[in-house]
Amino acid sequence: MGHSACARAWRAIVIIACGMGWFGPVACARAGTLDAIHAILPASPAVAPFGLAVAPVSSGDLLRKWRAVMRRLEDERVQLALCDGDRERCASDAALRFLAIVDAGRSHEGRARLGQVNRAINLAIHPMSDLAQYGEEDVWSSPLVTFDRGAGDCEDYAIAKWIALQLAGVAAEDLQIVVLRDAMNGEDHAVTAARLDGHWLMLDNRRMAMVEDSAVRNYRPLFSIGEAGVMRYSEPPMLAAAPQQDASVATP
Repeated sequence: MGHSACARAWRAIVIIACGMGWFGPVACARAGTLDAIHAILPASPAVAPFGLAVAPVSSGDLLRKWRAVMRRLEDERVQLALCDGDRERCASDAALRFLAIVDAGRSHEGRARLGQVNRAINLAIHPMSDLAQYGEEDVWSSPLVTFDRGAGDCEDYAIAKWIALQLAGVAAEDLQIVVLRDAMNGEDHAVTAARLDGHWLMLDNRRMAMVEDSAVRNYRPLFSIGEAGVMRYSEPPMLAAAPQQDASVATP
């Protein structure tokens, strides 16, 4: 086993030793510190995407769906850590394809890292509605399920990006999944929000280009979701004039 393989194996051991591995090796080294505590506290109005006030959601269908996703992610994070440590023995093609995207993200920094992961996942997943794929509506899938099927809808893209960026080195507190209401058609839409240099960028399966939250138009932010759970925006305003959709990425 060469140096890089040893490093990957050690990283896998560290993640597993940290339990569920929610914050990766860096946060494990900070366990018990104020930084580690802050990493799991709910977002404050000053740092939430769109700079709006949010409040915790304690019940409801969305919270149940997110908790179910988080439980599945516990197992998938361990599987990904093991495959990351020993690619040759990894039995999951979905995990290997997902880790290839993570590797590409790790080789970049800053905005380039976010753009690399955003584009790669947009291209790796075929857009398909939950009704067409599962015969029911609003099914939230974990990344390896999505990559195994090769298809998903907006929240599946968002969840996959949320995990891939964490594994690529983006801090968990700098990532959120945001549920928005599309004022043009009345439908809900989910994107990944990533904070860079104090600004939130929207990583959307409908377009390759990333835009700041301040540039999003004709959407009403409803929920911000992450390690702290589901947070509801308080009386969210309508964000006026919609950005043009990138025709290079279709969406169901």
